[in-house]
Amino acid sequence: MSEVIVVASGKGGTGKTTVCAGLAAALAKNKKRVLIIDCDSGMRGVDMVLGISDRLVYDFADVVSGACEPKEALYQIDGDFELYTIAAPLYADDEVSPSLVKNFVDKVRDDFDYILIDSPAGTGTGFVAAAASADRALLVINPEPISIRGCKNIGYRLEELGISDRRLIINRFDRERFFKMGLYKDLDEVIDEAGVRLIGVIPEDIRVIALAQRGALTNNWSQTGIIFETIVKRLEGVDVPIIIKNS
Repeated sequence: MSEVIVVASGKGGTGKTTVCAGLAAALAKNKKRVLIIDCDSGMRGVDMVLGISDRLVYDFADVVSGACEPKEALYQIDGDFELYTIAAPLYADDEVSPSLVKNFVDKVRDDFDYILIDSPAGTGTGFVAAAASADRALLVINPEPISIRGCKNIGYRLEELGISDRRLIINRFDRERFFKMGLYKDLDEVIDEAGVRLIGVIPEDIRVIALAQRGALTNNWSQTGIIFETIVKRLEGVDVPIIIKNS
């Protein structure tokens, strides 16, 4: 039976989808069978980041409406690994309910080692649907007050949903910019304000952004790939130090 992880953020623009896809790719390259479920109806991006947009015929709405079999909506990502995704509906009106997401996950979870669910930003019904089946949560923030406020709101909602296993990922960290802004004295203050235990810090890396925009995120993504691999090890309970690159 797989472990189901919801990847969430309190506001848009944190790089959550890229983080979700990068972690899924790192897990798959570590010989895990991985599924990403895109729950961001109307704003789907996982298919673009992973380069399968031109192959899509069916999405999650087609599965729950009976227009196709679940396996027909699972698209395997090219590469020497087992990474699959199911796309969110293209239109927000086709948003899938929490019960339907949970029913789908229950049907497929024995087929995968990990299921990562890319949640829409915020705490709306799409977030609730994404979190409905999760065993744990990864909260993606940028080191800035608005992002941290959103993270705290997400944390409250996850607590209400009974998901107590939560970890923090600080994304797009640039050390020079961070200290020039002077909003926090150090990253410990960011972590304390967010109120979530840290699992990883991902640097600002234009190469990763470029790969994601080209739909080639599973390709070699430079030194940031080491960060994703380290976070994956920590997800699996391996006691390795958090790497903070001087970006």
